[in-house]
Amino acid sequence: MDTRQMTVAQITTLLSQPDLSLHITNSLKTDVRLSVQRLVDRWEARCLAEQRERKRVQALYKYEHQLQATGYSLLAGIDEAGRGPLAGPVLIAAVILPLDCYLPGLNDSKKLTAAQREKLYQNIKDVALAVNSCIVGVQTIDAINIYQATVRGMYSAVAGLSPAPQAVLVDAVPLPRLTVPYKAIIGGDQVSASIAAASIIAKVERDQLMNELDCQYPMYGFGRHKGYGTQEHMEALKEYGPCPQHRRSFAPVREAEAAGR
Repeated sequence: MDTRQMTVAQITTLLSQPDLSLHITNSLKTDVRLSVQRLVDRWEARCLAEQRERKRVQALYKYEHQLQATGYSLLAGIDEAGRGPLAGPVLIAAVILPLDCYLPGLNDSKKLTAAQREKLYQNIKDVALAVNSCIVGVQTIDAINIYQATVRGMYSAVAGLSPAPQAVLVDAVPLPRLTVPYKAIIGGDQVSASIAAASIIAKVERDQLMNELDCQYPMYGFGRHKGYGTQEHMEALKEYGPCPQHRRSFAPVREAEAAGR
C-alpha cells in the first residue's frame, strides 16, 4: 500500500484501525505532507497512552496472580458503597473477572466520573464470570450498626455468586467466616482489579437507588449528594427532620430528630 497516494481523509480513517502493519506506519512517517505528519504524531501519542493504560490495568491483577499461583482461578473481589452517608442503604457487590481481562479505565470508583462509572459498569457486566450485589437497608444498619451491616452484606454477596469463588479479595474488611481463603487489602479498590470492579458495581447501583429515593423524598436532594452529609442535606434535615430512609444510629440524624421535637 502506497499511502502517499491516499488523501488526508483516507489516512485519518486508516489510522483509526487497529493493528496497522509496520510497512504502513513506516510509509506514513515518510509522507512529506505536514497534515499527515500531524495525524501520525497524534496516532503515536494515542498508541503510547493505550500502552500505558494496558500496563496500569495489568498491574491491578497483582493480588489475583498471587492467588492464581497457589492454585485458585475463580477469584472474587468485594467492595461496598454507602457506609458513610446519613441516609439510604449500604450496597455491597462481589465480582469474578476473567483473569487479566482488559477493562480500559478500570479504577477505584471514587476516582471516576459518573459517566466513566456507567460505561465501566456495563463493560464489567458484559465480561464478568459472575456479579452479585446485596442491599442492606436502614433498619438493619440502625439495628446492628453500619460496620456489622456491611459485613453481613459482604457474606451475602459472596454467597450469591455463581459460579462460587475459590478465593476472595476484599477491601479492608476481615471476613473470617468465609469458607474459602480470603485477603483483606487496605485500599484494595485502588490496587486490585476485582475489588475495583466490585466498587464500580456497588457505587453505580447505590446511586441508582438514591436517585429513586430522591423521587420519593425530593426535599432532601438525595439525587445530588446520595445521602452524604453535605450542607444542602444538613439544612434539609434541619428544616424537614429525618425521613424513614435516614439512619437514626448516626449522630447528625439523631440530633436533627431531637431538635424537631
